[in-house]
Amino acid sequence: MVPANRIGYTAMDLGQLKILQEVITLSVFVPFAVLYMNQPLKWDYLYAALCLMGAVYFIFRS
Repeated sequence: MVPANRIGYTAMDLGQLKILQEVITLSVFVPFAVLYMNQPLKWDYLYAALCLMGAVYFIFRS
């Protein structure tokens, strides 16, 4: 689900809302997987975060 409602869609475009949703999902899932589900912290999480940081940079630059 994209965090898009009438207020969100007037402030950001659809691509920005989708990237924001992915960032929120990863920032919630990784601590949940590591702390609650006792999964080891993997390099893949770091790589995914770096890719999303790049996506945030490119989608939100003017």
